Amino acid sequence: MTDRKPVILISNDDGITAPGIRALVEAVKDLGQVIVVAPDSPQSGMGHAITIGSPLRLHKVEVFDGVESWQCSGTPADCVKLAKDKILHTKADLCLSGINHGANNSINVIYSGTMSAAMEAAIEGIPSIGFSLCDFKFDADFTLAKTVVRDIVKRMLAEPMPEHTLLNVNIPVVAAADYKGMKICRQAKAKWEEDFDHRIDPRGKDYYWMVGSFLNMDTGTDTDVAALERGYASVVPIKIDFTDYATKTMLEGKWKDNGLGI
Repeated sequence: MTDRKPVILISNDDGITAPGIRALVEAVKDLGQVIVVAPDSPQSGMGHAITIGSPLRLHKVEVFDGVESWQCSGTPADCVKLAKDKILHTKADLCLSGINHGANNSINVIYSGTMSAAMEAAIEGIPSIGFSLCDFKFDADFTLAKTVVRDIVKRMLAEPMPEHTLLNVNIPVVAAADYKGMKICRQAKAKWEEDFDHRIDPRGKDYYWMVGSFLNMDTGTDTDVAALERGYASVVPIKIDFTDYATKTMLEGKWKDNGLGI
């Protein structure tokens, strides 16, 4: 038996002062030794970018009562890398990222800085979860989200998952009475239909502002999009390995006799 508290690393992409990360800290701070390492400014849409051409700044800050906290000048992935190398004195038991202001379901996982922080930790062998609330408002109500976070984290700590586990959790904007619970899902096949609005700046120079709409091409009822529409929190296990094994097998069969040396 041991009295050691589990070490929980927390990061995000909305910045260390965002209400979402405060809600995340509040939801779990009594469940372990919480350490926060998060960007010093919003990093939404950064994906898995890392800083290689400029120095990184890391400063200890007093943001959350009783919780060791650091702000970093880099990306969400940078935050996790620095936390592992310079701040954590032991391997974290769990990494949590979020709570993001806005959905990261379906194809959004590709672009998400929230999910990239969690993915970076999973690469390092730390079971990780990215949490997102489907509400982009800065003053969004995180009450239900905190309940979902606490439920999932307690489950993960009670029954440890494989070290590279990565979960993408999205929480609907519904009243507590209308919340249906959690649903284990697959990622919906969807994309963004972008357009670039052409504008002229005050100096007469052209510039473009990206706009667009989310296009769900998946009619399945077992997807994250469908779950969220029905009032469930969607839980999608994510793989770090991007290999398409079906296509790999197909290419091995079709190309092996074509002089390619396969």
